Amino acid sequence: MTRVRPYFATDAPALRRIFVEAVQVGAQAQYSAAQRDAWSGAAQHCPPDWGDRLGDHLTFVAEQHDNPVGFMTLGRDGHLDLAFVLPRVMGQGVADALHDRVLAEAQARGLSRLTTEASLRAQPFFQRMGWRLVTHQTVEIRGQKLDNAIMEKPLQALRKLPLR
Repeated sequence: MTRVRPYFATDAPALRRIFVEAVQVGAQAQYSAAQRDAWSGAAQHCPPDWGDRLGDHLTFVAEQHDNPVGFMTLGRDGHLDLAFVLPRVMGQGVADALHDRVLAEAQARGLSRLTTEASLRAQPFFQRMGWRLVTHQTVEIRGQKLDNAIMEKPLQALRKLPLR
């Protein structure tokens, strides 16, 4: 059973490990080792600004058996910045549960549109969830060029609440 809850500062190291494993293992078919190293930072340790990055967004954590297995972040502007799950739980509804929670929060806050820059690995998931491809782009990270998809999802606002 997957439970989705708000982020706590103590989650930062576990979410960093999820991010690195999702990039290094989950995206092997879409990106080279050099691209994955550049994207993940290659290091398993938590960079000093990682917790701040998560805390500056509305971040949700998916848990199974009280252990984090995925997370998604939503910025005040409706940009879904980070969306990662452990490779071993892909296809088990973890990303769906996180997406549903992010979507509900965005609608409750009166956002009219969500945006993201989805990896080639994540693009099919977002399309399945009703996101529209705007365009593909190539970004450079630490000297490596990575392709991704700029995507958007129009929303029906339910009511307006402040996003932190």
